[in-house]
Amino acid sequence: MIKVNGKMTHTFDKVLYSNLLAQAAPKVIETEEDYEKALELAEKLTFTKNKTPEERLLYRLLVTLIEVYEAEHYPINDVSIHKVLQHIVEASGISQEDLANLIGSENEVSDILSGKKPINQTQAEALGKRFKVSPSLFTEEAPQV
Repeated sequence: MIKVNGKMTHTFDKVLYSNLLAQAAPKVIETEEDYEKALELAEKLTFTKNKTPEERLLYRLLVTLIEVYEAEHYPINDVSIHKVLQHIVEASGISQEDLANLIGSENEVSDILSGKKPINQTQAEALGKRFKVSPSLFTEEAPQV
């Protein structure tokens, strides 16, 4: 730790990071077993409070490895945007009324969830903020994985 502007700041410790890497042994994910292990460690780090810079870097590495594996083995480019939103809404437990308060009327939400109406940019931004994901997940211009 060093003192910066009167506050103690954690500096990056290469030895500590090396030790974390040795314990985690992250590598290119090639099997479901590798994938499950990476997910387990990433989840543990997700819920670690006050992560050190070394833990944050290890977390970013794991997330990158997981994303690469998922893009290859679980592509989402064939999933419609309204199906993605339906899944997120169900998983989060948010009601259709709550969703309507966020992005429009209940009729509009119903049309969006059924795929009859596209999500506009303002709605995508509100959804992204609410669910802590990129707004591009809800737009037609979503990058293909």
